[in-house]
Amino acid sequence: MNEKIIEITGKAVPLRGDDIDTDRIIPARFMKCLTFDGLGQFAFYDVKYGEKGEEKEHVLNSPDFKGHAILISGRNFGCGSSREHAPWALKGMGIRCIIARSYAEIFANNCSSLGIPALAVDENIADELLKMVEDDPAVDFSIDLLGKRLYSGNRTFPFHIPENYRLALVEGRWDTTSMLMESLEDIERANKRLPAFID
Repeated sequence: MNEKIIEITGKAVPLRGDDIDTDRIIPARFMKCLTFDGLGQFAFYDVKYGEKGEEKEHVLNSPDFKGHAILISGRNFGCGSSREHAPWALKGMGIRCIIARSYAEIFANNCSSLGIPALAVDENIADELLKMVEDDPAVDFSIDLLGKRLYSGNRTFPFHIPENYRLALVEGRWDTTSMLMESLEDIERANKRLPAFID
C-alpha cells in the first residue's frame, strides 16, 4: 500500500500564465535519462536560465519562494506532449500539489499516479490565490482531500479533482506499479490457472 495522501500543508509558488506546456516544464533535451531521478534540477530550465546558464529574474528563482511545495498556475496547465517526465520533474523540485484553473487530462493523470494532486479551481479563485501568494510569500495553505477544501487562515476555497484520482490518493492506491509489484504472488497464482497458449 502506498502513502495515503489526505492532507497537504505548505507554502505556494505563484506561476502565472495559461497553456504552460510540458516542454516548458521539462525541455526535451533533458529527457535522455534512463531513470527519472534528478529531473528536478531541469524543471523549467529555459524559464529559469539563459543560454549561458545564467540565472534569470523569475519567480521560480526568487528566494521568497524557495522550497515551497504547492504550485499555483492558470488554465490548461501541462498541455502539449504527454511526457511523464513533466510531473517527475515537478516532484523532483519538491512540488507536492498543483492548483490551477484546468489541466491537460493526461498530465493530471500522470500527476495523480505520482501522488501529486492536481486540483482545479474557478478562475476567480485562481486569481485570488495567486494574488495572496504574491502579496505574502509566507502565506500557508492546507489542502483537505477528504473534505475537498483548500484552507488559508480563515479562508476556505472549493476545488475539483476527479473522484477516481481523489480516492486513489486518500486510499493509498495511486502508484499502480507499486501495487502491481506487491501482488506478484497473486499474479503468479492466477497465471498458473490460465489455459496454456496453443499455437
